[in-house]
Amino acid sequence: MTGSCHELLLGPADSVLIDCGLFQGAETSGTGATSASSEIDFSLASVRGLVITHTHIDHVGRIPYLLMAGFNGPIFCTSATAHLLPLVIEDALKIGLTRDRDLIAGVLSRLRRMLIPFDYDEWQPLACDNSGHAVRVRFRQAGHILGSAYVEFEWGDAGGALRAPGGVRGVAAVGGDRGVGAVGGVGAVGGVGAVGGVGAVGGVGAVAADQPLKVSSLYPLAEGYRVVFSGDLGCRNTPLLPDRQPLERADLLFLESTYGDRLHESRQDRSVRLKTVIERCVSDGGAVLIPAFSIGRTQELLYEIEDLIASNAGFWPTITVILDSPMAAEFTALYQQLAHLWDQEALQRRAAGHNPLDFSRLHTVASHADHEHIVNFLRTSGEPCIVIAASGMCAGGRMVNYLKALLPDPRTDVLFVGYQASGTPGRAIQEYGPDGGYVELDDERITIRAGIHTLGGYSAHADQAELIDFVLAASPPVGEVRLIHGDSGARRALATKLQERAALTFHSPT
Repeated sequence: MTGSCHELLLGPADSVLIDCGLFQGAETSGTGATSASSEIDFSLASVRGLVITHTHIDHVGRIPYLLMAGFNGPIFCTSATAHLLPLVIEDALKIGLTRDRDLIAGVLSRLRRMLIPFDYDEWQPLACDNSGHAVRVRFRQAGHILGSAYVEFEWGDAGGALRAPGGVRGVAAVGGDRGVGAVGGVGAVGGVGAVGGVGAVGGVGAVAADQPLKVSSLYPLAEGYRVVFSGDLGCRNTPLLPDRQPLERADLLFLESTYGDRLHESRQDRSVRLKTVIERCVSDGGAVLIPAFSIGRTQELLYEIEDLIASNAGFWPTITVILDSPMAAEFTALYQQLAHLWDQEALQRRAAGHNPLDFSRLHTVASHADHEHIVNFLRTSGEPCIVIAASGMCAGGRMVNYLKALLPDPRTDVLFVGYQASGTPGRAIQEYGPDGGYVELDDERITIRAGIHTLGGYSAHADQAELIDFVLAASPPVGEVRLIHGDSGARRALATKLQERAALTFHSPT
């Protein structure tokens, strides 16, 4: 369910990729996200562009490998994603490929030139052929992380599809002529992304092409035929983010199914549980470790922890919150710069004098030396505090050093607030930690004596009920649903529930 990457066939010899992510956990066949496992293993001859739904690493992490494979087309995304993407790619390059500053700077410069940012809700021309056929694209609010979107592709005639409210923005086609089967078909490819872009808002570059992608021939689908890729859909009432927009209609819907087999706690319940768990952990006299993705989850946690500090007495006004992730700190700063995209509740809190992403008890760790000092201090002192660090699945980043130092200490508590993929250290800690088992970190066996807790309500993914609501909101009903981005059990459970509610045609990959 990681390594998200699909190829939408616009015609016999032309296509676009939707996302290009790294595989994680068991999906890397035990080797991890190495250079070998991340290489592009499919032909790019027909690929004309890349469409990005959001900037999580499992949706964009293979973009550097896509560039190395020769991709040089435009990258379409929302404006906020265009701001965030270079930071994600820079981190992916440093972890998986190189720390050569000049090389990284060159890749990021190329990436920014390739980016073409679109506003939400505005139809934009994507491609046209010489026969008068065209495809347009629209990004809709997904409510998953800042800038996230589900993406709609609609077939029509060149006259109608190319008249976009926001003006025409496009890029000329990049060569290649490979034929691919099936009218309007979509193929799931081994998973990569692409960089190269134009576009621009607030320092992301600027592109000024006045034509859509020119392709040899588009499939002559019915006027208004609409293909929708859900990307990752968010939960309702997620801190900072507007709720996702309802699905209008779809002839073919590619729907994520990460939590197709379960229901989340409500936001109110999860906030109460967060308070309860942290208070119990602090009474143990040690650190509370919260592994969290740098984008989205970290900002949500800071938002709710700041509210707890401002609303409660006892130890709360004096608790230290440590954000030990340079990447998360950079993203948090960008979240503040893009505050015009926050939801009304967050904007009202800021107007009332709160700064939910930069409060007085928040200590951000910048240097590696400071990081090592804090790890050693907590190892010896057991000082009560809250530590938020990447990676969210404990597969890398500074959180690994905290876990190696503090998992054997019974005063420590680990609090999971996000999905832990099969084969990741996070899943192993969840499964074996409560029974006093162990986990392998950096080829070292670490005994787990810490308390292990999971708060499911903090998932950034919609649960089963929300996924069903998303599908059933469409009018007319969705023509066909293809379940993607989920474990086989989650896909089966979601398909069963959807079939109980509506007469839908399904396809689920094995």
